[in-house]
Amino acid sequence: MSKKAGIIGGVAVVAVIGATIIGRSLAGAPAKDGETASSAEVITLKVAHTQNYVPYDFVNEKGESDGYEVAVLKAVDEKLANYQFEYTGTSDDDLLIGLESGKYDIGTKGAWYTDERAKKFVIPSEPVGASIIGFTVRKEDEQKYKTIDDFAKNKGKLVPISPQNAQWNVITSYNEKHQDAPIELTAAESFKVADAYAWVLEGRYDAFFDIKLSFEKAVTAEDGPYHQYADKLSWFPYTGIPTYPLIHRDEKGEKFAKEYE
Repeated sequence: MSKKAGIIGGVAVVAVIGATIIGRSLAGAPAKDGETASSAEVITLKVAHTQNYVPYDFVNEKGESDGYEVAVLKAVDEKLANYQFEYTGTSDDDLLIGLESGKYDIGTKGAWYTDERAKKFVIPSEPVGASIIGFTVRKEDEQKYKTIDDFAKNKGKLVPISPQNAQWNVITSYNEKHQDAPIELTAAESFKVADAYAWVLEGRYDAFFDIKLSFEKAVTAEDGPYHQYADKLSWFPYTGIPTYPLIHRDEKGEKFAKEYE
């Protein structure tokens, strides 16, 4: 399939994309109760989603699957009368391993498009949502770095990124459009998020390319694991990036992907 790593701008992108897709899904769609297809024709698909990725995918206080991306899939389920979705909240690792093995048919976890994922899974062309990406910087530098252009022009040092990570493609795309003032991009070895925050604080790097929700949960939230850095770190947005459902690659998955479109 063609690469779907185009960037969607705007902080409200999640709501806009979600509303658009749900609208498309429900427009002219008959309710399942009104269908005359026999139950034998209904195909059950097992949908896995991350259970704590609020507000994208999570299990709510009632024990129900919830979130922006889950809502889009539920709208798709309503339209496709020959399918029935069963939802399971799980971990990132179990979702990916289970999806690859066939334990799950569909997985949603705020996943961006990467070539590596496209080789393992079927990825539809229509996104299911979007996530906001930006830069975590030292609070003392928040006036110096207000935008990605500020960071590039001031030759800020960015925490290394894995070339397999979709974030690498985002910075590469920016550099291609701003060859007069590119951001230095260094390939990453494995490291923990805590290391990235610490490296920024100690001055080893000037910024960590970070998802807004991750920063809010890890640093801003009072119960966040790195809340002790809240008065020392700041975050500013860059753009929204489309997220996609991942579909198990087999005949059933290929057929569903076509109907999903």
